[in-house]
Amino acid sequence: MSDAVGIFTWPARPLFDGTTFDEEQDGERLTDQLARVKAYMLANAGTPKTLSEISRATRAPEASVSARLRDLRKPRQGSLVVERVRVGPGLFAYSVKA
Repeated sequence: MSDAVGIFTWPARPLFDGTTFDEEQDGERLTDQLARVKAYMLANAGTPKTLSEISRATRAPEASVSARLRDLRKPRQGSLVVERVRVGPGLFAYSVKA
C-alpha cells in the first residue's frame, strides 16, 4: 500500500531500517544514494565495477556504496543479484544482473 499525492507515490514503509536509521535525518540522503547506485549498476549490468569506480560515478562515499549494494539484495529493493569477484589482493568488483 502506498500513500499518493498527485503523481508522486511513496512506499507505506521506509526503504531503510535499523537501530541507527532516522527517517528524518537519513531517509532522503540514503534514498538518493540508492537510486544513483542502482541506476549506475543497472546501466553497467554485467560489467564488474570496484567500489572506487562506483563511488566516483555516483558521488557517494565507498562505504555508502558498499551498503547500498547490500541494500539492492534485499527484497524491498528488488532482490537484485549482486555478484562480487576478486580483481586483486583485497580488491573486489561488483556487478548486478538486470
